[in-house]
Amino acid sequence: MSDTLILREPFRSLWADRDAFAAVEALQGEVFRELEARRTLRTEVSGNGYFVKIHRGVGWGEIFKNWSTLKRPVLGAGQEWQAIQALTAAGINTMTAVAFGERGSNPAAQHSFIITEELAPTISLEDYSRDWLDKPPAPTSKWALIRRVAEMTAAMHRAGVNHRDCYICHFLLHTDKPMSTHDFKLSIIDLHRAQVRAQVPRRWRDKDLAGLYFSALEIGLTRRDKLRFLKAYFASPLRDTLRLEAPLLALLERKAQKLQARFERKYAPGAGE
Repeated sequence: MSDTLILREPFRSLWADRDAFAAVEALQGEVFRELEARRTLRTEVSGNGYFVKIHRGVGWGEIFKNWSTLKRPVLGAGQEWQAIQALTAAGINTMTAVAFGERGSNPAAQHSFIITEELAPTISLEDYSRDWLDKPPAPTSKWALIRRVAEMTAAMHRAGVNHRDCYICHFLLHTDKPMSTHDFKLSIIDLHRAQVRAQVPRRWRDKDLAGLYFSALEIGLTRRDKLRFLKAYFASPLRDTLRLEAPLLALLERKAQKLQARFERKYAPGAGE
């Protein structure tokens, strides 16, 4: 694997005479995640915000552990870079990458990074819907958001991308102007685990839909709201979808219950002791 370095402004000028891999490690800012193999932070350049993800190689032990449990390991920033390019080409709102680097042929020790422009001002749909149970939104606003999330998820899958962390917290609502049911913008973020293929396998499509369903369980959606999502996602008569996708719908319920049980075990009193 050959080394790759793509720099756009302001980093093209900022790092013109520097080793970009050393320069990215020297960036300072608010750190969101600090692991041995990965670092995520927000930094500012000339008053503009950027998110930086640095991957330093996970080691063969982690790779073998992932494969042994049939999980595809995240080896570097390349997955997010490819996913951003695929979504952008498909006309789906997502992050704008301004820098990407990948060095080293050994997948266990590869050094890579990606820098994206901060999407601001925005609010995640998880935060936006947090009080819906106590303070229900205007029905037309809720229906518009459900339809848009369904259409964006369907478009993402048609573009050959499955997210692997497809939750409502990774859909950002832009708040630079008041939301109108006919005029608002959503963006999909956090694609570091995403996979890009010519076509998304049904198994991975269903995993994304199950994650999305689980993440929206506690915001007060009705059965009709869920049917609205299905109608928009499949873009087919609802009767046909309910018949043809009966196995999927049963799977969603089972997976949602399993995810909910796992979540409750993880955060039960005394679970971390």
